[in-house]
Amino acid sequence: MAKETGRKLVAQNRRVRHDYTILDTIEAGIVLQGTEVKSLRAGRASLVDAFAQISDGEAWLHGVHIPEYTEGTWTNHAPRRRRKLLLHRDEIAKLVGKTREGGLTLVPLALYFKDGRAKVEIALARGRKTYDKRHALAERDASREVSRVLGRRAKGRED
Repeated sequence: MAKETGRKLVAQNRRVRHDYTILDTIEAGIVLQGTEVKSLRAGRASLVDAFAQISDGEAWLHGVHIPEYTEGTWTNHAPRRRRKLLLHRDEIAKLVGKTREGGLTLVPLALYFKDGRAKVEIALARGRKTYDKRHALAERDASREVSRVLGRRAKGRED
């Protein structure tokens, strides 16, 4: 059997980029049980309401929903159990310092397989207020409109 290469996305949390300002991202390994891996390979997972937390010098992922494996037996896993993240000690120390700084949280952006191993992309983020979200949407709409007009002009059609 050929070894798996590349990156296969399983789940993505798009809402995070709307609700938070992303300051830094880190890739972490994740400790899983066998039925969890099989369920992820089937492309079934949800990062809604998920967050990461550091306690006792270890990083943990809470709220990730990996549904039970359909062909699993009594050895199946609990869908919303907390899962340990695999990070180097200096990375954990850096994250502890930044989250204690105030107003920062750890949220997962994506869950994927990289060269056959399950990985999660964790973001160090600051929550946005409602007016910040509206401002970001207005900026995106304005830049989209500008690029649309420039595209028309480049094609020789001016409206």
